[in-house]
Amino acid sequence: MHSPDHEVSTRPLGATGLQITPLTIGGAPLGSMPGNFGREVPPEAGVATALAALTGPVRALDTSAAYSAGESERRIGAAIRQVGGLPEGYVLSTKIARDLDSGTFDGAQARRSIAQSLRRLGLDRVPLLYLHDPEKNDFDQIMEPGGPVDVLRELRDRGVATSIGVAGGDLGTIERYVRTGYFDVVLTHNRWTLVNRSAGPLVELAASMGLGVVNAAVLGGGILGSGAGGSHRYAYREAPAELLDAIGEMEAACRDHGVPLAAAAIQFSTRDPRIASTIIGASRPERIDEAVALASIAVPDALWADLDLVAARVDPATLPA
Repeated sequence: MHSPDHEVSTRPLGATGLQITPLTIGGAPLGSMPGNFGREVPPEAGVATALAALTGPVRALDTSAAYSAGESERRIGAAIRQVGGLPEGYVLSTKIARDLDSGTFDGAQARRSIAQSLRRLGLDRVPLLYLHDPEKNDFDQIMEPGGPVDVLRELRDRGVATSIGVAGGDLGTIERYVRTGYFDVVLTHNRWTLVNRSAGPLVELAASMGLGVVNAAVLGGGILGSGAGGSHRYAYREAPAELLDAIGEMEAACRDHGVPLAAAAIQFSTRDPRIASTIIGASRPERIDEAVALASIAVPDALWADLDLVAARVDPATLPA
C-alpha cells in the first residue's frame, strides 16, 4: 500500500476550494453491481478496494446512496473506520438519490438519503454531495421550494457538504440544472469518451460558468478497456455494430502507436484542461495502480488525430444513451 502522505498532483475542483487528483476511484463496482459490471464483488474484496483507494496515490473516491442499495457506502465506511477516519484533504463524494422502490424524490427523501449515507459512511459531513440522476424525476418537482435542490443547498450552508453537484446522464436535463447556478460541480458519464463526444457543449458550459467538471465511465462500462473483443456492451447496454466497428478501428490505431486502448480512453479525459477529475471504477485493489499507470503512459499527438477521425464518423444517434 502507498503512504497516504506522499506527494501527488492535484487540480482545483472549479471554485469549490477543494483540490482533487486527476483520477477519482469510482465506488459503484466495489459495492457489487453485477447487472452493470458483469460480476459479483464479495464484501471483503469491496472493503479491500476501498482501503486501497483511501491509502493510495488517488485522493478521491466517488459513491452514491443508489449504488447496490447502499452497499458501496457500507463497504467504504468499513474502510474509513479501518484507517481511522477520512484522510485530511481527501475528496469523498456521495449522492442523494430517489427512493429506489417507489421512485419518489422529494425533500423528505433527500433528507433520508443523506442521513442514511452518513450513517453508512460513519461520517458527519462529506466534501462533495451530488444530486443523483435527476432526469428520472420531474425537473419542477426537484426544484420546488423545500425539494431536493433546496435540501442540498441547505446541507451546504450547514457544512454537511463542503460543495454540491449534479450528476446524471441525460445531457439536456443536466444542462438545465447547471444553468440554475446553484451547483458547484457537474458530473457527466458515458458521454465524453473516445467514441461518444456528445457532452462537449455541457463540459464547455460548466467550465465557462466556473463549475468543477468530473467525467465518469470513460471506459464505457468496460469496452474501452478490454476492447471490442472482450465486450459487446457500451454504457451497460448492447452496443450497435457501427460502434463496435469504431472501437475496433480505435484499437487498431492504438496498436499501431504502441499504446493500450485503455490508456487512450483514460487520457482522453485527463488531458482535457476543463475536466478536474476522471472517475475510474474499481472492484479490486490492484485496479487503482493499474489506472494510475495507464494515465501516465505517453500518447503521441498522431494517435489523438487518428482517434479523432474515427470518432467523427460515429453517429451520436446510434449510441446507447
